[in-house]
Amino acid sequence: MELKKNVLVFPAGTEIAFEIHDALKNSRFVSLYGVTSVDCHADFVFQNCIAGAPYVSDPDLIAFLNRVIDEYKIDAVYPAHDSALLRLSQEREALHATVIAPAEETVEICRSKNRTYAFLKDAPYLPRFFTSPEDIREYPVFIKPSVGQGSEGARKISDRAHLEEALAEGIEYSVCEYLPGEEFTVDCFTDRHGALRVISPRSRERIRAGIAVRSRNLPPDDAVREIAEDINRRLSMNGAWFFQIKQNAAGACRLMEIGPRIAGTMGLTRNLGINMPLLTLYNFWGYDVEILQNDVHLLLDRAFISRFRSDLTYSRVYVDFDDTLVQNGKVNAYLMMFLYQAKNQNKTLVLLTRHAADIYTDLEKYCIPVSLFSEVIRLGDGEAKTDHILPDSVFIDDSFAERKRVHDALAVPVFDLDMVESLIDWRV
Repeated sequence: MELKKNVLVFPAGTEIAFEIHDALKNSRFVSLYGVTSVDCHADFVFQNCIAGAPYVSDPDLIAFLNRVIDEYKIDAVYPAHDSALLRLSQEREALHATVIAPAEETVEICRSKNRTYAFLKDAPYLPRFFTSPEDIREYPVFIKPSVGQGSEGARKISDRAHLEEALAEGIEYSVCEYLPGEEFTVDCFTDRHGALRVISPRSRERIRAGIAVRSRNLPPDDAVREIAEDINRRLSMNGAWFFQIKQNAAGACRLMEIGPRIAGTMGLTRNLGINMPLLTLYNFWGYDVEILQNDVHLLLDRAFISRFRSDLTYSRVYVDFDDTLVQNGKVNAYLMMFLYQAKNQNKTLVLLTRHAADIYTDLEKYCIPVSLFSEVIRLGDGEAKTDHILPDSVFIDDSFAERKRVHDALAVPVFDLDMVESLIDWRV
């Protein structure tokens, strides 16, 4: 590949966008940009984040995106929401960059569950689905908005009265048999020649807002392979896609939905060695790919992470050694991450310590390079750390007494180890 490509992710505040970001942020072939319509977490993730986009349904969206594409010389636009995927696949000829999406017809079929079921009506892996309450002989059933995402509006219905009440809401629902068994997502990759190259099932053990936040990789059995291959034959896929299945009472797999895009928890498959967002870009750039997957079992568990924005400015970092940079005989890897970030930002790093032994010997012992620091200051008896700290600095030390002395004497911001997370800039 000759030059870095500029890739724009829209909307940049979804879990799909964050997976695309995590998958591409370290690629030497990609520079990432995010675009948002609302104030959201994207600004804490994307180093290049452009706000103020019209909503997906707004007629002015394409003109706005084209202005961004032209200004930042964007090569490709990655849709990161089902509605954006549909809109941009429909408008791809009007956009000034390549839209990373399969054929418009494929997206339209998959956007509606009822249309998906109709398209695959003779497939043996479909659940029984119903067009009216009169067709239903046995409850419970399961309903889900035909056009929707996540688990919004999805629920188990126990009787006809509650079903009729739901159908009166004015929402087009998909109504199918209730499937009581295990639920799985199957991550797939179809190369640019139409060959299905990856079939990677993963469990959905804990769900939040429709996203699997606890998931483990599973081997594909024959039933899963047959479903994946049949979907790939019928639909024109290009790059990453996924489908969700659930087992019926007999343990047979039944299709819930198909997503012709990146999934929010594809990070599990990525950490097996299959970078779906990057492989999909290679498809659209005309490259043939090889698949290399580690034969390991992974358990992914996701929870909230805090990222911070601060008005703090500083040019120097003073950090202690004992029980700070090294704790319990181990290097504090999280603090080291911050120090390297500060170094990359051209901050001056100073090691300021009362370490009793030879500090240089112990830095070498713990594989901490002396060259990381502009200065190493070992205090003698009676010396105060405040005597060595300049303004425009931050001070990191596990000792409350030391932090208080520095704060009271110099009004320098001071940080215990549990506060270092607020200094990390995660944007890439």
